[in-house]
Amino acid sequence: MHTLERPATNGHVTSVILKAPLRRRPRWWFIVAAVVLIAAIVATVVVVRSRAAAVEYATVPVQTGSLAQTVTASGTLNPQNTISIGSQVSGIISEIDADFNSHVRKGQVLAKLDPTTLQAQLDQAQATLAQSAAQAQASGATAGGGPASVAVAQANALAAAAGARVAASNAVASNAAIATAQSNVTKAQSAVVLAQQTVSRDTQLLSQGYIAQSQADADKSNEVAAQSAVDAARVAVGQAQAQAQASVAQVAQANAQQAGQSAQTGVSDATAQTEAAQHDAAVAAIGIQRAQVTVAEQNLAHTIITSPVTGTVISRQVSIGQTVAASLQTPTLFTIAQDLTKMELDLAAGEPDIGRVTAGDTVNFSVLAYPNRTFTAKVAQVRQNPTIVSNVVTYTVVVYVANQDSALRPGMTANATIEVAHVDNATIVPVAAFTYTPPAGAVNRTPRNRGAGTGANGASKSAQGGAASTGSSGGSASPWGSTSASSGGAVTSGSSGRIFVLRGGKLIVVPVKVGLVGDTQASVTPLRGTLGANDQIVTGDNRNAKGGSTNTNTRNILTGGGGGGPRGGGGGGRPGG
Repeated sequence: MHTLERPATNGHVTSVILKAPLRRRPRWWFIVAAVVLIAAIVATVVVVRSRAAAVEYATVPVQTGSLAQTVTASGTLNPQNTISIGSQVSGIISEIDADFNSHVRKGQVLAKLDPTTLQAQLDQAQATLAQSAAQAQASGATAGGGPASVAVAQANALAAAAGARVAASNAVASNAAIATAQSNVTKAQSAVVLAQQTVSRDTQLLSQGYIAQSQADADKSNEVAAQSAVDAARVAVGQAQAQAQASVAQVAQANAQQAGQSAQTGVSDATAQTEAAQHDAAVAAIGIQRAQVTVAEQNLAHTIITSPVTGTVISRQVSIGQTVAASLQTPTLFTIAQDLTKMELDLAAGEPDIGRVTAGDTVNFSVLAYPNRTFTAKVAQVRQNPTIVSNVVTYTVVVYVANQDSALRPGMTANATIEVAHVDNATIVPVAAFTYTPPAGAVNRTPRNRGAGTGANGASKSAQGGAASTGSSGGSASPWGSTSASSGGAVTSGSSGRIFVLRGGKLIVVPVKVGLVGDTQASVTPLRGTLGANDQIVTGDNRNAKGGSTNTNTRNILTGGGGGGPRGGGGGGRPGG
């Protein structure tokens, strides 16, 4: 770039900037940049492979054997059959005949209450019973005359009814006599009419001389006689009517007598029923008093506390002179264990574990009194009733335990493991193997074994070391991804996963299906290929050495070169220092 100054027409100096022509950069600059980039990539690869070559692996040999899945729980030991002995009556303890650890027989006296008050109640009940018996006897005698009075009244009533029937019959006869008399009047009146007609006709015939005077006189006499008969018939009607009225009065009187006798019968019957009811009440009072006497006798008998079973006294909660109040609830005086050789362990199993516990499962437990001794029993019952404390749900698992040597005592706390599943002849690997992720470029490299042989204890330690190294890869990327366990989940039965093994000096990935899962081990079935006895299961490496040591008994250091992805072939290698 250049500056040119030149004078202007107005006397000033004008500056003009002239740009220099652009020059083309040489091509060797791009070549240098490409070489630097390639060198950086190569250096990165070398660093990554050198890091992978320095990885030290913790391994455990493949095991074949038995594996058990367990559930842990804690609980309290108690006798299977425990009886609480109480008192049904209130009183003061006057005598104690059994103490802690006493072996008692069925029916043996354990304690006695002061019987003074209850004895007085029994005497009062017996006296009341005697009084009720005397009252019942007197009422029975009174009630005995009631049926006789009822019989007399019933006889009088029957007689009155008979008189009423006779009066009614007489009234009917009187009415019939009235009818007969009225009929006679009618006949007599007809005879009078006929006689009058005959006399009238005779008068005409006598005037004409057709009949004799004697015939006319006879017919006149018949007329008079007919009229007399009418009068007599009318008198008979009046007499029959008077007799009928008298009969009606007799019927009314007889009905009144019958009603009176019936009323008397009702009164006598009611009196008899009242007297009988009073007698029944007196008899019922005797029953009530007898029941009260029985209750008083039972209360007096209950002042002697006896053992209902044969067993051992494990608790005594009263002393001589103590007052026992049994008004609201039965107080417990003694607790007796029927058989201390049969114990019951009540375990509290959590809600996540209870679904796997069933009757018949084997239970191994220990107590604080014998920390080096393991007791074995079987699950007898899994109760449905839940126990909820602070929103934590547990279920009671009942275990029956034989205690022949009486080592176990009531109230001991037991820590138990319940074997909920078992498998034999299984291929067993550490659970930590599922969570391990190797560094990039480590697969198919040749390791150098610096460790010794492995054993059962070593396997457990390797699993612990692998678990300690989980998630501490130091940020190294891995093409193998992660299982659910490595991402924070748990290894569960029936799930699929992958493990890494050292086989033939190379790190190989093996996909497996998980079978039974224990505390630190799991049984597996390879989905592809097999797991041999010479295979070493990788559970961790030394990438967390700065954060803590890896406790293993077998270590392999990868020193060779070459490499490959998860499915790539391994390359050649050279020994490393």
